Amino acid sequence: MKKLVMAAAAAGIGFNSVHSAPLPEATADDVGVSQQRLAKLDEFFAREIASKRVPGAVVAIARDGKLIHYKAYGQLDPAKGKSMPLDAMFALASMTKPMVAVAGLILMEQGRLPLQARLTDYYPEFANMKVGVPLPDGSLEFQTQSSPIYIHDLYRHTSGLTYGAPPDSSDQVARLYPDFAAPPLRGDKQTFIEAITKLPLAHQPGTEFEYGFSTDVLGAVVEQVSERRLGDYLASNLWKPTGMQDATFHLSESQRERLAHPFPDDPLTGKPQEIELLEIPTKFDCGGACAFATVGDYVRFGQMLLNGGELDGQRILGPKTVRHMISDHLGPEMKNRVANVEPHRAGFGFGLGVAVRINEGLSAVPGNPGEFTWTGAYGTQFFCDPKEHLVVVVGTAAPGEIRKYYREQVQYIVYAAIIR
Repeated sequence: MKKLVMAAAAAGIGFNSVHSAPLPEATADDVGVSQQRLAKLDEFFAREIASKRVPGAVVAIARDGKLIHYKAYGQLDPAKGKSMPLDAMFALASMTKPMVAVAGLILMEQGRLPLQARLTDYYPEFANMKVGVPLPDGSLEFQTQSSPIYIHDLYRHTSGLTYGAPPDSSDQVARLYPDFAAPPLRGDKQTFIEAITKLPLAHQPGTEFEYGFSTDVLGAVVEQVSERRLGDYLASNLWKPTGMQDATFHLSESQRERLAHPFPDDPLTGKPQEIELLEIPTKFDCGGACAFATVGDYVRFGQMLLNGGELDGQRILGPKTVRHMISDHLGPEMKNRVANVEPHRAGFGFGLGVAVRINEGLSAVPGNPGEFTWTGAYGTQFFCDPKEHLVVVVGTAAPGEIRKYYREQVQYIVYAAIIR
């Protein structure tokens, strides 16, 4: 850790305190990454923070299972002027989803939650959902499901469930849905299930990738099968065994003091912005968007997956299960809308809870086929590249469109630094 602190000081980036590294350490040059080129990451965040485009960040990079970059930049809370600590807590938003996918796969390995099980086996209410088909006059025609929603559909976002859209959106079905953060803020799990099953599906199940509430429903299924609250199940079966010390759905007072906050106004539009989950405790453990963790926690999660389901002697999943998770599950017949969610993800499919790169080129960011990744709407990012033995995790509190800019720039800089 001393080398990392000295490197940060040399770059003009200070730490509030020194924390144990989440993985064994190495210098970047020792594992084929140019430290000189990787320093562009320090320069990038220094520029952006000075320009008040992002309040702060924590970045962790591991290669060959060794941590080569672990730094905090800028401010934890711009309103209070507090420096960003390494153990800052970030609202993960959709980076909750890969962890919930792992929870489901643990149950699958036990023979308790098959991918081809029907969702109605756990929540019969979903049988009554109709498919909303837009008509030229702006109305919707409601069709019966031609195929049931399978658990498999929840992992890969092919259930037909979607997210909400603004009132002026041309998507008539999405306009009927709530914003992704709304359900946990407005009711408990049963309230969520009752509300969402009264809405139409955006597509016939199993026909099209449609990003939405599928993982929230998967988390509810995990609760039904395990007979435990989702956060308790994750704590026992993933977070504690892998040493993810701060991962949680429900913050303690000491964790709240370490919460990363955004600027009060969006730096691109000047409009007010906020992360509601920072102030309002959730009423259920929503598997799609409601967990919190440190960057150190999440780099351990990514390394566990990159290792084939094991970390520090603790096996979470079997290697073949992880291989199945990080393979494309859309295939050539399924309509692929992954790049509609993340515009730089052209050439990606979707596995079980993660986007998966399936082609060379096409994407706006460098990488290799087999890379798996996802991001969070509040500014977090992670990607793992098995070919490069690489794990990268970024924590920011940047809920506006600027977060998409950071995702691309970080990936450019990291890959540019890999020299062997």
